[in-house]
Amino acid sequence: MAVKRMAPVALLLLAACIPQRGGAYDDPGYRAPPRERQDRNPEPQQERWERPALGNEQDVRRLPAPPNAWQSRKVQADSRVIAGTSYTVKPGDSLRSISARTGAGSEAIARANDIPPPFVIRVGQRLTIPGGRYHLVRDGETGIAIAVAYCVDWSRIIAVNELQEPYILRTGQRLLIPDTASPNGRPETIEQRAARFHLDLDVDDIVTGGQPAIAEKAKPAAPTASSARVLSPTTPVAAPARLAGGFQWPLRGNVIKRFGPGASGERNDGIKIATPLDTPVLAAADGVVAYVGSDIPALGGLVIIRHGDGWTTVYGHAGQLLVQRGQAVKKGQMIALSGNSGFADRPELHFEIRQGRNPVDPLPRLPAR
Repeated sequence: MAVKRMAPVALLLLAACIPQRGGAYDDPGYRAPPRERQDRNPEPQQERWERPALGNEQDVRRLPAPPNAWQSRKVQADSRVIAGTSYTVKPGDSLRSISARTGAGSEAIARANDIPPPFVIRVGQRLTIPGGRYHLVRDGETGIAIAVAYCVDWSRIIAVNELQEPYILRTGQRLLIPDTASPNGRPETIEQRAARFHLDLDVDDIVTGGQPAIAEKAKPAAPTASSARVLSPTTPVAAPARLAGGFQWPLRGNVIKRFGPGASGERNDGIKIATPLDTPVLAAADGVVAYVGSDIPALGGLVIIRHGDGWTTVYGHAGQLLVQRGQAVKKGQMIALSGNSGFADRPELHFEIRQGRNPVDPLPRLPAR
């Protein structure tokens, strides 16, 4: 994610993979349908989801839902800067108590002293306490909200703290906030960074930074079986531990854009499948819905599902969203209706499969047809 100049009050959310407008497709004779249409089988109980026009798009409709966790729980940039020092372990000490005493993160202390899990320390042991700016995580805070508060890309916070799957922060955890420098190489204040900060929210941010923090010994909530039961945006949700079986196609249609770099140099993190409007979009495997919304403008209506073992699937350009965050879904269950929302020039589905933080080519992992 890049940091660019922008107005201090603006927050522009862009996708990591933005399809090129007007690009060549496998079937050049295709003629796009009219942009304006009447919704078939309107459902008055559903609310219309208003958002700024982004060019060639349709309205995205979804079930009523609360805001995302990073929008509902703001973060105060009240970090503590500490100098690097050393500490001699006393009887009764733990890495957590030493973290509270010194202000450094317990994970950072463990890394600085090569202490592996289960993080055993000895009385009399002399520990290096790494200096830096540390943010104390509060209940319900998310990685995205922390990144916004400090005007630092979330991917950098992941890197310096070596965060791992499932990326759920703990209340009381101290995150190291990486320093940034201005174009002239001098350190900046948060106010100076805010004057040019630009958060390019992408799928990786939502997957790794969208879960709210949880208490140290608490467990994430069990998924709900119905879209009618909406979990609070500040409730962490448990993902499956294991991927059950393989993946299936999310819908039938021609692949019009493949995984990887395109002819114009842009990169596609998935595949694009041509399909008529309002085609049912199906879950590619059993899982739990991690995100429903349109906070990545290029992808429009978007559903993200976790499947266990670090696997995630992504479904973009939807015209109607039929599931809620925290909902358990089965392979083949309808989760959305296709559309041309976002930066789509025609009705299509953007489909990704990710292993951990890395997008992988979906075609070798889908059944031959």
